[in-house]
Amino acid sequence: MIRHVRPRFACRSSAAGHLARFRGFLQADAYTGFDRLYGERIVEVACWAHARRKIFEVHESTKSPVAATALARIAELYRIEATIRGRPPDQRRAVRQDQTRGLLTAQLGRLPAKSGLAQAFRYALANWTALTRFADDGRLEIDNNRAENTLRGVSLGRKNWLFAGSDAGGARAAAVYSLIETSKLGGIDPFAWLRDVLARIAEHPIRRIDELLPWHWAAPAAKAPAV
Repeated sequence: MIRHVRPRFACRSSAAGHLARFRGFLQADAYTGFDRLYGERIVEVACWAHARRKIFEVHESTKSPVAATALARIAELYRIEATIRGRPPDQRRAVRQDQTRGLLTAQLGRLPAKSGLAQAFRYALANWTALTRFADDGRLEIDNNRAENTLRGVSLGRKNWLFAGSDAGGARAAAVYSLIETSKLGGIDPFAWLRDVLARIAEHPIRRIDELLPWHWAAPAAKAPAV
């Protein structure tokens, strides 16, 4: 399930409030607003896409062989992930322990902590424990690209219609974004889902409204052609 939240103010307290009862893993891009949340209740998981991006930018400008080697090793991490995508968590963990762990150990030994390239590798070095946590738990992903991709519609909307009208409008927009992106995540055509639900919702029993949510919805059967 994808959930978009529209806080009244973008601040640390907003994140803390929304995650007040949450227990589990939180994967993000080292946003400092989350730092005080991490501990026994919430475990940090970092994003290899962000780590790669910073190294890639340096390689593009300097053609550094050290950066090139790091990029090649990261590409190998993603190659391994491609072979286990969709497998059960225990199988993913087994492969990561067998193949990924060694690559991560080799990568750490090659990250220059004190050189002209140190700035590019600072993200990886500062977040190494969080970056490597996915290798020990098959439920975790190597990056949070899937979550970030769900924000593209929001970014496009900001350019096209600029405003939600009010705080209440922003909250309603976040709810709609959540339903649309959840539909897409489940392989459901959002337009087909909306068209069917909007046509039925007025007469649908309010106590059974959850039947119309994307994870319960089934496309209506096609009508047989008239003879």
